[in-house]
Parts: sequence; structure tokens; C-alpha cells
Amino acid sequence: MQNIPVYLFTGFLDSGKTKLIRETLIQQGFAKGSATLLILCEDGEEEYNKIQMEKNDISIVEVEKEELFNHQKIKEWIEEYTPDQIFIEYNGMWEVGPLFEGKLPKSCEIVQTLTCVDSSTFETYLLNMRPMIMEQIFSSDVIIFNRFNQQMSKQKFRLAIKGQNKKAQIVYELSDGTIDETPEELPYDMTQNELTISDMDYAIWYTDIMDNPKNYEGKKITFLGLVYNPKGKVSKGVFIPGRFAMTCCADDVTFLGVKAKYEQADQIEHKSFVQVSGIVKVEYAKEYHHRGPVLYVEEVINANKPEDELIYF
Repeated sequence: MQNIPVYLFTGFLDSGKTKLIRETLIQQGFAKGSATLLILCEDGEEEYNKIQMEKNDISIVEVEKEELFNHQKIKEWIEEYTPDQIFIEYNGMWEVGPLFEGKLPKSCEIVQTLTCVDSSTFETYLLNMRPMIMEQIFSSDVIIFNRFNQQMSKQKFRLAIKGQNKKAQIVYELSDGTIDETPEELPYDMTQNELTISDMDYAIWYTDIMDNPKNYEGKKITFLGLVYNPKGKVSKGVFIPGRFAMTCCADDVTFLGVKAKYEQADQIEHKSFVQVSGIVKVEYAKEYHHRGPVLYVEEVINANKPEDELIYF
């Protein structure tokens, strides 16, 4: 028996989850031809038209307490409504992790997680409720910043997301419902063929080159990197220069490195700091498990350890 696909919508109260679900199911026709079970885990200002839902074969169940949203209850709903697909409007104050760790019956499979974020309150939540919002972001495939305006900083939002979830797709929705597709400004001049990346700009550069490697193909890049090059752990002629980045808090540090090809790679000391320069090519790399930027190194210069070894998002 084929698993029931589950679409999970996370985000805090009034972040736009109901509107997104309604648009997806009705306006985009996602409910057409499928029996849908919609599980509501919180009661926001937006409401569903129950008559419209019934016409589209959408059954709604509501859960007021987290302890009532459990494996057995979900199994009972599946037996009662026999859905072809399940949409969950999750409570923004509940932990997301249990949904991926056995709370759902084995017959269910989360196929996509979407997180709605109110752009006007995002920075406040980061300051005051960072662990909760970061847990939602970590598990999400798509993050939708709604109520966005062009005075807000895409760069700041993107860095906060990519520091926690590199693979997430980010969408910026304006107050009129249209998508803002204006290009994001970078702190360096992409019209130049040679770029020197400062410590301050490393996180921005790293997330952008991983997202848009073709934009850097053929460019010469220079930066200060910490070397990952333990014997027997990397291929011959390869080392990984990068930097440790604080992505969330002092306990959440990750290494952001780029694959580099260099004939004398075995002579570069593991955990040393170097200034590395090379030309970017886009090709398949087993280190990424997909195509990505590979630095063909032209020069490596030993460097002093910086005063602050971390870079920041």
C-alpha cells in the first residue's frame, strides 16, 4: 500500500498558513480529484469556508491540545476519512521534531514542509524566540516571507535561513500577494572577474555561491580559509578551505567549506590558515553529492590565525 503524502505547514500564529493552504488546495486545484484531510492545530484570524471545503472533498478536523495530536488519533482519522493526502496546519508553539520521529503513523510520509514567516516580526522572533523559529526553519523545504516590502533586507533574511538550512527555497511575497523577484544585492561587485572575499562577507559569499554557482564560474576568488585536510579523509589533490560559522548560537557552529583542487594539496597542513586564490568551475563533486563550485587553486599562502576565527550570519 502506497504511503499517504503529508504536506506540513509550520509558522507562528497569523503568519499566513491558512491563506497559503486555502490557495494551494482551492485556487491552485491541489485538492481536485483527491480526498484531503486537513488537520488544524491552531485557530487563527483567517478561517476556512467549510461549504467550499466540502465541495472539494476536504475533511477538516481540529486539535486544541498538543497531547491530543498523537499517533493513535491520527490513525483513527485516517481510518475514518480514508484520505488520499493530508495537510497539517501546525501550531507554531509546538515542537516540529516529533512529526519526523514517529508521531505520524507509518502509512504517512511527509513529502513537503512549508514555513510561513511574517516579515514584519521575523527579527523580533529571532531575538526572543530563536530556538523555536529555527527548529521550524531547519526542517522546511520552502520558507515564505509574506508581508515583505522592498525596504526590508533580503540579505539579512536569507543569511538567517541559510545558516540553518542551506537547501531551503526562499520566497518573498509582497503585501499584494505577488512574488518579489528582484535580485538580491551582494556586498561585492559581481561585474568583476576577480573577487577578494573578506571575513565579514564570507557567509554571504558562501551561501550565494552554493545557491548560484554558475554566477561565479570563471571568476578568480581569494579568501582566508581554515584548511580541512586530514590524511586519508580527502581525495588526492583535493583539500577543503573554509570557515567555521556561528549559525544560531554559541553551541551551533558549522564548517562552511568549498572543494578545492590543487596538485600540492598533500603539503598543506590540516587545520592551518591560508589565503587561497583560484578559478571557480561548476562540476559534479562527491563532497556535495551534486554539481557545485570547485576551486581550481592557483596560489596558497600561509596566513596567521585571525583574531576571531568564526564568521557570522
